[in-house]
Amino acid sequence: MEFIELKDVYKVYKNGVTGLAGVNLQIKKGDFVFIIGSTASGKSTLIKTLYREEKVTKGSVYVGGVNVSRLKNNKTYKLRRKIGIVFQDYKLLPKLTAYENVAYPLESYGMSASEIRPMVLAALKQVGLKDKTRSFPHQLSGGEQQRVCIARAIVNKPKLLLCDEPTGNLDPETSKEIMDVISDINKELGTTVVMATHDKDIVNRMKKRVVVVSNGLIEGDYLKGSYKVNESN
Repeated sequence: MEFIELKDVYKVYKNGVTGLAGVNLQIKKGDFVFIIGSTASGKSTLIKTLYREEKVTKGSVYVGGVNVSRLKNNKTYKLRRKIGIVFQDYKLLPKLTAYENVAYPLESYGMSASEIRPMVLAALKQVGLKDKTRSFPHQLSGGEQQRVCIARAIVNKPKLLLCDEPTGNLDPETSKEIMDVISDINKELGTTVVMATHDKDIVNRMKKRVVVVSNGLIEGDYLKGSYKVNESN
């Protein structure tokens, strides 16, 4: 079985809107995959099924051999401890420093301060913020805040990093820097990366595998470097 596998997955919301309409997808361990598509295409819904933010209506979702679609609600926290998630809007706690934001999930797991410190410092170093440990979010640029978010996502060394429009609020140069950080995590740590994005420049520059989603279906699945987004896509 692949590291990630979706089998005939449907997601129909309570208002009758179809988010996914029979998706089949396999992703190998260590891959870097872009999920692209227009607004309301289903790309974010697909990402959310992987960490059980959205429960599928029909079909199966496997992550690391676990059938996520059949997990009971009170067991989802175990899944999410093994997955790092990066959002567009950072979701940092404003009254905590960069160090404290990254340490927060580890503290919630009941880990000791002596266990947490080396993990947090390593994560902040990985994203290039080892000198910003005491800075609060309002003292950081948008790109630096997103780096803190990434550090928080990888502090527990997850096997999977999910990114939902991580550069949506950033300028092109900062977006490039963030993508380089995520690419390094994929290469150096062997972390599987699945990223939903609408940024065609990033997709074209990175030359990774591209999965195109449209109307809840996979419209195309292109091998690394074989797909280029243009204005008509």
